[in-house]
Amino acid sequence: MASNYSVKFTKIIKEFNLEKVWAPEDISNIKISTNEVNRPGLQLAGFYDLFDPSRVQIIGKTEYSYLKNLGAKMYEALDTFLSKKPMVIIITWDLPVDRKFLELAQKYQVPLYRTSEMTSEFMSGLTQTLSIALAKRITRHGVLVEVYGEGVLLYGDSGVGKSEVAMELIKRGHRLIADDAVEIRRVSNRSLVGTSPENIRHFMELRGVGIINARNLFGIGAVKMTEKIDIIINLELWDENKVYDRLGLEEEYMEILGIKIPAITVPVKPGRNLAIIIECAAMNNRQKRMGYNATKELLASLGMADDDSSSGKPNVLEVWH
Repeated sequence: MASNYSVKFTKIIKEFNLEKVWAPEDISNIKISTNEVNRPGLQLAGFYDLFDPSRVQIIGKTEYSYLKNLGAKMYEALDTFLSKKPMVIIITWDLPVDRKFLELAQKYQVPLYRTSEMTSEFMSGLTQTLSIALAKRITRHGVLVEVYGEGVLLYGDSGVGKSEVAMELIKRGHRLIADDAVEIRRVSNRSLVGTSPENIRHFMELRGVGIINARNLFGIGAVKMTEKIDIIINLELWDENKVYDRLGLEEEYMEILGIKIPAITVPVKPGRNLAIIIECAAMNNRQKRMGYNATKELLASLGMADDDSSSGKPNVLEVWH
């Protein structure tokens, strides 16, 4: 996946605790702009069509064994490969690097690093890290909290009480990810992940109180760095002239970065315990995702179909009351 963003390779070195085998003196200018990594088996065999040197190249046991089986031609294959100037090569399984391989890396100025991790595990972790770091992103005004393992994004006009309900949720054992500004990243074709801008992370604004630090006030267990967005809840002041959904028959969605996320609107008025309502909404959303829909079960138990409200039969609300 090509990206308009990039991540410094020095950050990858630190995160994965990579061992330097050889690298130029200054590697701070090495930046990765794609989350795609490559195991150069075909390249070592001589096939370079569509080869992308901007990808991180990973040599595992398979590639290592193939090179060893080449015998005297091993260094010829390595010389051709390194002459293509790959951005960086990482060797897994703590495999040894002989002197000739090291000389070729120096000759073509290709950074060479090593990890003790298994190839598949390292590739999985690296791809995930790069996907998040390089993902498309957008910043939205709102609050992101984790409720029973569900990522809940709270929207609403300024002053509607988003931060206050987030505070109540924290007191009830849930976790804060972001307050006021939520940085949303599209990490795959199906999921969004939210985080807080680093300069305001864990801070909250409570009108009448001021700025607080949720991590320092409630402990490290009250906050989280990132969370997948599973449901969007729009908080709005109660409008007597508006008809609010009481059954949940119609599935509503909000589209962010091309991905549709389930969304509901919760009216706010004095006396409503929004924290409990949001907890129920989070658990209900999880049940729907697992295939259970309480509204449909109720209709079935009443002998009514989803579309009976337009067929002249009694409305389910009339039956309910």
